Amino acid sequence: MPTDSDSEYDPSLGNKFIFVTGGVMSGLGKGITAASTGRLLKNAGFDVTAVKIDPYLNVDAGTMNPYQHGEVYVLKDGGEVDLDLGNYERFLDVDMTSDHNVTTGKTYQHVIERERSGDYLGKTVQIIPHITDDIKRRIREAAEGSDVCLVEVGGTVGDIEGMPYLEALRQFAHEEDDEDILFTHVTLVPYSKNGEQKTKPTQHSVKEVRSIGLQPDIIVGRCDDELEPHTKEKIALFCDIPTEAVFSNPDVEDVYHVPLVVEEEGLDEYVIDRFGLAERALPREERANEWREVVTSEKEGEVEVALVGKYDLEDAYMSIHESLKHAGFDLGVDVTVRWVDADEMAPRHARRLEDADGVVVPGGFGMRGTQGKIDAVEYARANDVPFLGLCLGFQMAVVEYARNVLGLAGAHSAEVDADTPHPVIDILPEQYEVEDMGGTMRLGTHETEIEPGTLAHDLYGAESCHERHRHRYEVNPDYFEAFEDGTLVFSGSAGNRMEILELEDHPFFLGTQFHPEYRSRPGRPSPPFVGFLDAVMDRAEAREGVTA
Repeated sequence: MPTDSDSEYDPSLGNKFIFVTGGVMSGLGKGITAASTGRLLKNAGFDVTAVKIDPYLNVDAGTMNPYQHGEVYVLKDGGEVDLDLGNYERFLDVDMTSDHNVTTGKTYQHVIERERSGDYLGKTVQIIPHITDDIKRRIREAAEGSDVCLVEVGGTVGDIEGMPYLEALRQFAHEEDDEDILFTHVTLVPYSKNGEQKTKPTQHSVKEVRSIGLQPDIIVGRCDDELEPHTKEKIALFCDIPTEAVFSNPDVEDVYHVPLVVEEEGLDEYVIDRFGLAERALPREERANEWREVVTSEKEGEVEVALVGKYDLEDAYMSIHESLKHAGFDLGVDVTVRWVDADEMAPRHARRLEDADGVVVPGGFGMRGTQGKIDAVEYARANDVPFLGLCLGFQMAVVEYARNVLGLAGAHSAEVDADTPHPVIDILPEQYEVEDMGGTMRLGTHETEIEPGTLAHDLYGAESCHERHRHRYEVNPDYFEAFEDGTLVFSGSAGNRMEILELEDHPFFLGTQFHPEYRSRPGRPSPPFVGFLDAVMDRAEAREGVTA
């Protein structure tokens, strides 16, 4: 079928598609359910990709407050996206692009721009077909080159902003053969006071889905425990699907165990059979088993790391938490992360800093909490505590050293103090004339040259690395000479831009202008995090010996 010139939509691009919707309440774990399904299909030998649909009006997640939406995850092409894309990259071990994140802002902006340029030749531009066609086009183009594409629709069925997307999926299903489309609906199965698993919320949620013209093929019940057989039977009866199409997704100790749980439930085999892919799938005994080996690896001991930030919300620093976990898988140790309030640094939080075996100062924007981060850097530097500074953490390490070692009184970042006498951190030259906030930072993957013989070189085992960035400020070149005589060394650079710093004669003190946490994976942990955690383990062992 030829491309529709009106809509740029080509329905001839074929793949297998799994559409994942959620009901009852948000935050149930649709993304983890979808990512776990994808992980199992990848283990079976299929090329799998994913699309996250976010029905909000923002063009992307870049201007969102982490308290409202968790961390902003950065893709290799500089796309600022929802944190669920981070889960897909980690579970599927793939690098995605901004094309894999569809938002209402992107879709409407594109259609309106085409209308303004006269592309629709005077036709009335409407939700159907123009918006729905653009949604379908984006899904199909993101799916190109893959065997299976997972499509997660954010929010909850019944939300008004999600209606155009569900209508687009209804149309999508009509354009495909039945064996190429699966609808998965994730719902909450709560307990009554007497301990009975209640199916009524699921029944009402599926009723809402069906009123839109969609029929779930698979229902995944989120519950504290596995669904009882009679619970599955009741859901199947009232929701008009086979009992074997109802699966449990109970609470687990670690989200990386979810693929193992749904595999035991047989979700992967059901999907493969429904898609008619059984003959193409690897035999069970030949399927990749690295995931299970990594996430169930034995741990010996536990270490504690202080994360000095201004958001008391784990989702705001999700990729850092996960990167520490990945390094823990690699080194065989459990990592407990303690949040330290950089904004107040009250006695309780100061004690958390002192009790920890290592300190991480993450990225961020604005002045709130910066002094607490500087204090944390000074504590780690002066007391030989392993330190890892990321983006703003890297910049605050430069500020702290300039003030307390080089004696540059009042040194600061121009972002925080425009009147500082020593702007050791200043705005990037290309940012001088920038007015719009969204999508205008230095974003995405850039190459960093690494000095041989340095800690950074030891960690990466190479003279360059490619990592993802998200910043507007940099080390001020006017102060390069001032740092040359000290023990703080810039061991990584991109032209005239400093990218990595480290401190000589310190157990481990490393800062990166980039965000290495965005490329960390289970089984392929980020080198700076592995090096940091290795030093943390050494310190924990030494402290334990002293205590004993």
